[in-house]
Amino acid sequence: MNAVPQYDPLTFGETAFKLRTFRQQVLGNNLANSDTPGFKARDIRFADVLKAQLEGVAPSNAIELATTNSAHIPGKVPQEDPRLLYRIPNQPSMDGNTVDGDIELSEFTKNSVFTESALNMLGSTIRARMSAITGQAS
Repeated sequence: MNAVPQYDPLTFGETAFKLRTFRQQVLGNNLANSDTPGFKARDIRFADVLKAQLEGVAPSNAIELATTNSAHIPGKVPQEDPRLLYRIPNQPSMDGNTVDGDIELSEFTKNSVFTESALNMLGSTIRARMSAITGQAS
């Protein structure tokens, strides 16, 4: 049987809130570009990215350049955020835009609720720790 990893509630709450906020920006960008020809809708797999960040697996957004001589200076070429995936459209438009306004608005609204929930969870964790430190009920 696989053991479920235990995470510090404060670390979990902070990471979840930051990731929810990042996803909100991505979804908002999709909605803002719903009429932009050729725009490709993006999203993240929230659970996968959250797990990777909690386990300390940082996404690499740079490619290491090869050095062929010891005198070469090592370098990296930045790439786009590896957490972002392209959304597969149900019905792409003729201009190549893959944003489905109904799906994006639904995901945006759902993520807003989850973001608020993550913020409430983080706030209650902080209040509980402050109560433990001060000895006073919060």
